[in-house]
Amino acid sequence: METDGEKTATTSLETETSVEKTFEATEVLPWKQQLTIRAFVVSFVLSILFSVIVMKLNLTTGIIPSLNISAGLLGFFFVKTWTKLLEKSGYLKQPFTRQENTVIQTCVVASSGIAFSGGFGSYVLGMSDRVAQLGDKGFLLDTKNPSLGWMIGFLFVVSFIGLFSVVPLRKIMIMDFKLTYPSGTATAHLINSFHTPEGAILAKKKVKTLGKFFSLSFLWGCFQWFFTGGDDCGFASLPTFGNKAYQQKFFFDFSATYVGVGMICSHLTNLSLLLGAILSWGIMWPLIGQHKGHWYDATLSDSNLHGLQGYRVFIGIAIILGDGLYSFVKVFGRSMVALYKQYKTRNTGGILPYNHRPKPEEPFDDKRRSEYFLKDSIPNWFALAGYVAIAAVAIGVLPQIFHQLKWYHVLVMYIVAPVLAFCNAYGCGLTDWSLASTYGKLAIFIIGGWAGASHGGIVAGLAACGVMMNIVSTASDLTQDFKTGYMTLASPRSMFVSQIIGTAMGCIISPCVFWVFYMAFPDIGLPTSKYPAPFASVYRSIALLGIEGVSTLPKHCLTLCIIFFIVAMAVNGLKDLVGEKYAKFIPIPLAMAIPFYLGGYFAIDMCVGSLILFLWHYKNKAEADAYAPAVASGLICGDGIWTMPSSVLALIGVNPPLCLKVLTRRKASMLT
Repeated sequence: METDGEKTATTSLETETSVEKTFEATEVLPWKQQLTIRAFVVSFVLSILFSVIVMKLNLTTGIIPSLNISAGLLGFFFVKTWTKLLEKSGYLKQPFTRQENTVIQTCVVASSGIAFSGGFGSYVLGMSDRVAQLGDKGFLLDTKNPSLGWMIGFLFVVSFIGLFSVVPLRKIMIMDFKLTYPSGTATAHLINSFHTPEGAILAKKKVKTLGKFFSLSFLWGCFQWFFTGGDDCGFASLPTFGNKAYQQKFFFDFSATYVGVGMICSHLTNLSLLLGAILSWGIMWPLIGQHKGHWYDATLSDSNLHGLQGYRVFIGIAIILGDGLYSFVKVFGRSMVALYKQYKTRNTGGILPYNHRPKPEEPFDDKRRSEYFLKDSIPNWFALAGYVAIAAVAIGVLPQIFHQLKWYHVLVMYIVAPVLAFCNAYGCGLTDWSLASTYGKLAIFIIGGWAGASHGGIVAGLAACGVMMNIVSTASDLTQDFKTGYMTLASPRSMFVSQIIGTAMGCIISPCVFWVFYMAFPDIGLPTSKYPAPFASVYRSIALLGIEGVSTLPKHCLTLCIIFFIVAMAVNGLKDLVGEKYAKFIPIPLAMAIPFYLGGYFAIDMCVGSLILFLWHYKNKAEADAYAPAVASGLICGDGIWTMPSSVLALIGVNPPLCLKVLTRRKASMLT
């Protein structure tokens, strides 16, 4: 019996025309020549761009779409423009190849990935005084405020070890098990198509479309800024559906970013977000608010975790944990079953494919790809030595950064990390689903509870979350990039080096980008902020729950949490039970949980993006499929980049000159 990964790979081989026949006459350069200076210059520029975008999404909704296609597209455009100018001037020494394009894409995704796994919108901000003041006042001392120095040091210590943990398994994952890694495969197909004559023409058109909507989005963000000179001012504060709906967080906030994200995310994701907003802010919170003074202290503000905010946060956490636990068991179970079947059906030569040679009956593409994938191997002793060396440094350094985290906590995590990294990389290859945040939440409970409330369990748990998230996230990212490199004939060594360089860039760029936001907006992380960073409060609440127990929750909150935890698992089970045909009509629990804390404004924006895409498909499906990702990327990139100038203006004290606000008749009459 075949696994899903094997079925997909077999189907792909049967239907795919020979890609490598197209490139057979093109020379594949040695791995060192695939790593060009121009590739890393372009990667650095794009890393800043994508880090800003990911950071903004982290600090607003926490929903981050895949930006691999945008990275590949923009990398192609920049280097192609560069080489064309050099070619005209007669200084072109090396043509632009798909291997170099893959290096750029790998480097950019590795760098911008640190903006997510670095936890700036979750565990890092969750340690701060700003977020701590929303919770139990008894733990205000169990904090560590962000600082540029320790954040950069922390990331350099923890971000590289995941890369070394999966290097020895690359052949097993890619060649023996033939895992599909859907995102890596899709990116490879995209890069391969760019470097054919027909694909290059289409890529230019896509880049032109992306540039047009990038400019429009940037100018729209700039235009909106002029009208935000005061509290609740600007287009984002207009009560588009009335004042009552606005008070319950239902309004259209004119964000090009969310509209673009909505065009990339599935219709089901966007509708699930809207359904979650209606269920929570439209029904549950008003009903629970009627029991103020009975279920919780009437003197508490709505932002206190022992008041209404407790229901918002902990019920949302229950759904997230229910969804995460189900996904973990499902992916882990499928991975172990598939791994066992692969082991049982392996060739008599053994599971480790060191003596693997392409078989004569293999398709031409597989032969060629296997040849180049095995050509530049990375010694296993190098990976093992790298892992041990980095682990030794981490055991000594991390307790110096977080005194609440002891050396034996770090040692235990680094002992179990390779197993978890393998599980995450394998599961990602089967399902395209990384469970990095789930492993991080698990570390919060285990290490936080182990440290205890009296020994800084909250900061210890959140720091452990950061260690685990970075290890398992970078491991799956590298394996995904190995798959892309396998399909574009990029050397494993060039993939590994570009991942190392991209990770190093991210360890510097991402903290600097976050620091600009942190210094420019003193209320960052608070529910009323422009950047509420919802997962910061969620992660701190998980740590608080792990060391304090459930006894401190508001009345009936635990009962509601248990109900929603079970419902989340049941809904996921139902989706798998009914099959793909009907599962598209069943909402996604994880997506429903996000608005429980934030409200429905961004869900409305994303549904507008879905509506635009739906109408575009109805009018011209082929055109929509070709250009919608470019339009969405342009909207996200333009609006995302504007946040940096606006943050700098806030830092130097330049305030918007105008205030656009809608007042009720009573308030307007009071002013006059």
